[in-house]
Amino acid sequence: MDRKHLEEGILQLIRKAETEIPPDVITALKQAYSVETGAAKIQLEAMLANVEMAQKKRCPMCQDTGILTFFVTIGTDFRAPGILKQTIEQAVVRATREIPLRPNTVDPMTSTNHGDNLGSYLPHILWDFEPGDLVHITMLPKGSGSENMSALGMLSPSVGIEGVKQFVVDVVKKAGGRPCPPIVVGVGIGGSADLAMNLGKRALLRPVGTYHIEPSIALLEEELLGIINKTGIGPMGLGGKITALDAHVEVAHRHPASLPVGVVIQCWADRRASMVVHNDGSWEVK
Repeated sequence: MDRKHLEEGILQLIRKAETEIPPDVITALKQAYSVETGAAKIQLEAMLANVEMAQKKRCPMCQDTGILTFFVTIGTDFRAPGILKQTIEQAVVRATREIPLRPNTVDPMTSTNHGDNLGSYLPHILWDFEPGDLVHITMLPKGSGSENMSALGMLSPSVGIEGVKQFVVDVVKKAGGRPCPPIVVGVGIGGSADLAMNLGKRALLRPVGTYHIEPSIALLEEELLGIINKTGIGPMGLGGKITALDAHVEVAHRHPASLPVGVVIQCWADRRASMVVHNDGSWEVK
């Protein structure tokens, strides 16, 4: 397998995620624009203009190009899984230089920045496996403005789903305009502390406007979105009808004595892109 060819594909994946907003997000922003007035409408107009300019100029959507997270699902019959980690890392180095991306990885002990978006445990790569011989990679850039609003709640199971809803809404209210709304809210319920946060971030991968396949979870998503949009925080925190474009929930089984809830907020620029890698090394960025 030609590793340089695969590296080029991952570079294109990063470029697409950083410079193009997915169609589902654009549709949601336009719908928000159609119902807002005043300062909220002006902010949404600027966001949509930003989307158009970034795609036209092939430049990053935001000056904060984020921490890069890769969700990689490997087919068990894929013939070259051993090259994926290093190839992703090299593509990140190239992306930092060629797109370019802002160097965002800083040593927490020394504040040293090596300038290439690599570092201990970064880029963050989450691995999974499935039958077949394909590799599916989804890349999610996450800026600090929204990431800093993430929250973990280790709730008592006695609070039930109503307590979960209250915790999520409280997190959004506390965040206010800081994560650059209208936001997308990812919620992970259950598992352990780390798994709940992981699920919250995975929930952001689902297209805006789609619901969970489990009806009870879909109902929770609908309820959360409605409550959040009644807060009146509005675009960029200036007040309005649309504080969130969507709320997505993923769940895991939990311990009887524990109810972890992870809330991961994404800004209006809900950046993400995916690719598939074939067993012969060919690829398509979607």
